[in-house]
Amino acid sequence: MTARLIDLVPATLRRAWAADGTCPDLDLYALFRAHRLAAPDRVAVIDDAGALTYGELDLLARAAAAGLRNLGVCESDVVGVQVPNGRDAVVADLALAALGAVALPFPVGRGVAEAVSLLSRSGARAVIAAVEHRGSEHARDLVSAAQELPALRVVIAAGPQEPPAGSVPWADVLSAEAHAFVPARPDPDGAARILVSSGSEAEPKMVAYSHNALAGGRGNFMATLLPEGNPPRCLFLVPLASAFGSNGTSVTLARHGGSLVLLDHFSPEAALAAIREHRPSHVLAVPTMIRMMLDQIGTGPMPSMTALVLGGAELDAATAAEARYVFDCPVVNLYGSADGVNCHGGLAQAPASDHGPGVVVGPPDPRVAEIRISQTAGEEYGEIMARGPMTPMCYVGAPELNQRYRTAEGWVRTGDLGLIDDTGRLRLVGRLKQVVIRGGANISLAEVERALAAHSGVRDAVCLGVPDPVMGERLAACVVARSERPIDLAILCDHLLRRGLERAKHPEHLLVVEEIPLTPAGKPDRDALRARIAPPPSG
Repeated sequence: MTARLIDLVPATLRRAWAADGTCPDLDLYALFRAHRLAAPDRVAVIDDAGALTYGELDLLARAAAAGLRNLGVCESDVVGVQVPNGRDAVVADLALAALGAVALPFPVGRGVAEAVSLLSRSGARAVIAAVEHRGSEHARDLVSAAQELPALRVVIAAGPQEPPAGSVPWADVLSAEAHAFVPARPDPDGAARILVSSGSEAEPKMVAYSHNALAGGRGNFMATLLPEGNPPRCLFLVPLASAFGSNGTSVTLARHGGSLVLLDHFSPEAALAAIREHRPSHVLAVPTMIRMMLDQIGTGPMPSMTALVLGGAELDAATAAEARYVFDCPVVNLYGSADGVNCHGGLAQAPASDHGPGVVVGPPDPRVAEIRISQTAGEEYGEIMARGPMTPMCYVGAPELNQRYRTAEGWVRTGDLGLIDDTGRLRLVGRLKQVVIRGGANISLAEVERALAAHSGVRDAVCLGVPDPVMGERLAACVVARSERPIDLAILCDHLLRRGLERAKHPEHLLVVEEIPLTPAGKPDRDALRARIAPPPSG
C-alpha cells in the first residue's frame, strides 16, 4: 500500500506563497514543457551519450510516461528510481511528473537491503533500476527481493546490458507512443518526489516534497545564484538521486530552463575534463570532491564559472581560498538538508575574518525558508527551526519522525544549533546529531574537523566515533595530508591546543589516508573509514 503523504504545513501558507508568486503554482512537467515550447533546440542534458535538446528530451519523457502508464503506474503511485546520473535519470523524473506519480530516487551503489527498506516503507508500486553499474546489479537484486515487496508490481531494468529475467526492459517502456500521451495535471501542492536523507538514523529518512516546494522553494534558492537570470549550465558531481541532486531536473530544468552536465560517477579527472569541455556556469559538489580536484588540477587556466556550489559540509577557509583562485569564481557553501532547511551567503565573497561563534552561513531568505532559533532562557544559541516555501510535506512511513521534528505550525526542527547575529546572518554552531559522546561529554565532529582543516599540513579531515568499552566512544581523526611532510597525532593535538580546543575534544586515534572515500550519495563514508581504524586503547 502506498504510504499516505500528508502536508504538515498549513494550507493557507502554501496558498499564500502561490498567490504572491513565490511559488510558480504549476506541476514540474508543465514547467518543463513551457521551456520546451519556448526553446526546443536548447540543450537540456549532456552525458556520456552526447547532448539532448529540450525537444528530444520531451519526446523521451512522454514515451516513458506512456510506457509506465501501460504498465499500470497511476497518479500518486510511488516509483523507485536507482539509476546513475545520465539521461535515463532525467527522463524518469519528467515521466513520473507527467504522470502525476511520486518519484523516489536513491543513488546507485546502495545495497539491496536499503533499497528494499525504502521501497517497502513507501509502498512503491514500481522501480526503475540499473541492470549493472560499477559491479552492482540492482535490477537483478530487486527482482530476487520482489517477494519481500507485496506492493511492488514491476521491476524495470535500465541500461544497455541484458535485463534479468522477471524484469521489463527500460527500452520497451521508451518504445511506447509519445504523441498520444496526455499528461496529468497534478496539484502543485501535492507530492512530486521523496528525498532520501543520508542521516544518522538506522534507516535513511524519506521526506516528501511537493511540486511547489521543489520548483518554488528550492528553485528560489538557485535563482539567487543566477546573475541577470540567465539559464544555468550545471555540472552535477553529486547524484541526481540525492537530496542535493533534487536541484537537477526539478530546479535547473523545470524551473530555470537550464542545462545539466552529468557524469555517471565522480572522479576528479573526469570532473575537471567536463569543466574544460562543457564550460558549466555552476558546479554542484561536496567539499571532498573539490579537494580531490585541486590535487589533480594540473597546469593551464580553467574556464570561468559563476560559482562552485557546495553542500554536505563546510569547506575550510584555506581550501576555499585556493578554489576561488584556481576556478576564479565564488565558492558558495550551503547549509541545508533534505529535512527542509537551506541558507547560504550568495555570490558575494565572505569577509576575510570573523571571530564570532560558529560558522557564518548567511542571511535567511524567506522565499526559500524562514529561520528562527528556539532558545532556552539564558542560552546564547538554540535549535535552528525552518519553515517556508521549500518546507517538505512530511516524513514518509515514519509518524514518529513527524512527531519529533515537525510542529503544529509547520516548522521543521533541524536538530542543529545556531543563532542569528546582529547583522541578520545565521551562524551554525553545531549539529546535534553529529557528535561523539565520550564518557558522557558531547564532542562536535564539525568543530574538530574545522580546527584540523586549518592545519597547514592537512588537505581534508573527517572525524568519527569508534566504540570503546570504558568511555563508550572515542574520537578518531581521518586526514589527507597536503604533502609528504610527516603528520602525527601529537602534531595535530598541539595545533588544536593552539587554536583553543580543549584536550577533552582532541582525537585519540589518527588514520592518514590518500583520499576520503565517498558514499553513493557523495558524502564522506564514515563507516568505511571506521572499518579501517583499529579500536584505540581503553583507559
